Amino acid sequence: MKKILLGGFILICAVSLLRAQDTGTQQQIDKLSGQIQDLLAAQEQHGKRIDALEKQISELTDKVNSPAVNNSASAEDLKSLATQVQEIDKKRQDDRDLILKQIENLAKTGGGAPISHKSKVNTEANSAGPDNPATPAVPQKGYEYTIASGDTVSAIAKAYRAQGVKVTSSQIIAANPKLNPNALIAGKKIFIPDANAK
Repeated sequence: MKKILLGGFILICAVSLLRAQDTGTQQQIDKLSGQIQDLLAAQEQHGKRIDALEKQISELTDKVNSPAVNNSASAEDLKSLATQVQEIDKKRQDDRDLILKQIENLAKTGGGAPISHKSKVNTEANSAGPDNPATPAVPQKGYEYTIASGDTVSAIAKAYRAQGVKVTSSQIIAANPKLNPNALIAGKKIFIPDANAK
């Protein structure tokens, strides 16, 4: 009987141990289950944040790629405008070259009065002196020239140099103090100095 009692006692202890072990295991399972639920809830929140960020990125991308509502120009508009400006500048340069060639041709053929030596004038009366102190000093000899439409000071100087008159744009401007070199008036007479004239 001692053996039966001992066996029953061991059996009761074993069952108690198994129940205690089951309770501990159940507690661990419950704890892990709670942690899994917390992780799933956090994952769901992260998913919502990611969706919101994707929506914001999509809206920003649409704003960047869509044409501006205000009047700002796109890069393509600026490129087109730059091309047009270059074309206009090239035409302006071509027109300037054509005018210079025509002036040179007139000078070579002697067809224009602008650089005829017959228009040589003596400007002693125009030079500064005791009777006329306000007038700036200019060379005593030179030529009178009537400005034509499209003339520039540099083109006039170049045409005179082609005829052997040593004159620069600066000298023409200095000899004509009231002259605005950026806005020549057709028909106005100017003085072309000639330091070599005797």
